[in-house]
Amino acid sequence: MGQWAKRSAVLASKTALMVSALVSVTACAVTPSVNPQDGEKFDYAWLKGYAKNLSEQPYESHQGDVPSVLSGLDWDEYQQLHFKREESLWQKEDTAFRAGFFHLGQGFVTPVQINVIEDGEAEPVEYDADMFDYGKTPVNGNSLPKDLGFAGFRMQYGTDWERDIVAFLGASYFRAVGAEMQYGLSARGLAIDTAMNKPEEFPVFTHFWFEKPKPGADEVTIYALMDSDSITGAYRFDIKAGEPLTMRVDSALYPRKEIERLGVAPLTSMYMIGENDRRTNYDWRPEIHDSDGLEMLTGNGDWIWRPLGNPEQLRFNAYMDENPQGFGLMQRDRNFDHYLDDGVFYEKRPSLWIEPIGNWGKGSVQLVEIPTLDETFDNIVAFWNPAEEVKPGQELLYSYNMYWGSEAPFESGKATVQSTYTGIGGVVGKKREYYSKRFAIDFEGEIFDMLGQTAKVKPVIETSRGRVEITSARPQHHIGGYRAMFDLVPLDESQEPINIKVHLEANGQVLSETWQYQWTPPAAEDRELYNAGHLK
Repeated sequence: MGQWAKRSAVLASKTALMVSALVSVTACAVTPSVNPQDGEKFDYAWLKGYAKNLSEQPYESHQGDVPSVLSGLDWDEYQQLHFKREESLWQKEDTAFRAGFFHLGQGFVTPVQINVIEDGEAEPVEYDADMFDYGKTPVNGNSLPKDLGFAGFRMQYGTDWERDIVAFLGASYFRAVGAEMQYGLSARGLAIDTAMNKPEEFPVFTHFWFEKPKPGADEVTIYALMDSDSITGAYRFDIKAGEPLTMRVDSALYPRKEIERLGVAPLTSMYMIGENDRRTNYDWRPEIHDSDGLEMLTGNGDWIWRPLGNPEQLRFNAYMDENPQGFGLMQRDRNFDHYLDDGVFYEKRPSLWIEPIGNWGKGSVQLVEIPTLDETFDNIVAFWNPAEEVKPGQELLYSYNMYWGSEAPFESGKATVQSTYTGIGGVVGKKREYYSKRFAIDFEGEIFDMLGQTAKVKPVIETSRGRVEITSARPQHHIGGYRAMFDLVPLDESQEPINIKVHLEANGQVLSETWQYQWTPPAAEDRELYNAGHLK
């Protein structure tokens, strides 16, 4: 799994070797510059053609093509490499955007070339050591190669020149913010062979082109070239600041090899502790997560909510669909009291919704949940996997809108899941004779205001196995909604996962989105009944 630090407290690279100030700077072979020649103009069509031609050539990796004094930095040292804001791109221009750059070093050791486009003419942004402050590190900027390149970039918008609205750093990872200006989950250009019994491949954005924004424009266009052992790609990002921040993404992919599992529009997040999963509840905070659920709008218009979890073993799910209308990793719980973290503010983390443009055909939204004991590890991945085989020589075109913000960009008109709680089943005050799991799901929505006094709300529950009992749907006046509650009894000692679906109905009418869950029963010896001594 790729990682990108989310807070200054991350010490993930403490074990890296300390580098002496006397370390010599080695020669550095950087990623070659790429721009149109012989009077050609730069545009997306040119970039697609270049990516296609590149796919027909052997892959050449430039990972690690940096001086050892940079690759040997530990995390704290790397954090001292500060870009000087006065060196920002368009600092003195009449635009609403500015761009700064990340220095190569520590884990970011693939040189990235950055260019600026004006009137179709592309010019490289040359690396200059004077752009950076090197702090108390062993790095002597004047000794670094003049054509070093960068690790990535960040952008600010005219409403706040101090805080970023978007940043691209590492492989094909990027992040953006909504109105709350808070980073959280990440996105990637592409995922390859995620959660398989072989190493995952991480394609890299090797080149970027910034189209200079017009004066007063609230939108900026960025192009990117992707390269990896298995595929090349041309990308266009039209980024518009606001709440939500929106990105129109166009991608053209050219496989070099067959790819077993292609992940389109991949999202990466973190879930450690939540209301429905307290496996790692040794932390003082009640909840720790960047996202709390996967939301999906299927091709036939069904809204689905799948709460996230932190399983004991890697968990993989595929939700089959055709021409999906949307999916995203969402942070619905925005109550500070549920997190109590006044340092990283999980309740302000943005949600990210993907809206496909055009028909994506048959495939599945795939969800990967990886065990984690630490909140600095991104353990959640979601993406679209096309059903069609990916073979060399193809051109795969995908376009989609991305919405980064605190609110979902679209509403179903139905009640939505706000909380999922789990615990021991049974009846309070009575001795438990067998093991069961209790599920309580809170639904909230204006649709309940339309219910007549005689309406009977009931939960519709489906399970792949096991016995459902003690079902109810109760009004929850404090949220203006209803709580569906039931117990699930495993009928054997199997630890195979049980799939569950729940929605609310009244008089045959569907009131809510569908809650989907996957529960793994504990081993037989761990099915504690927790009976108090006074119960007979």
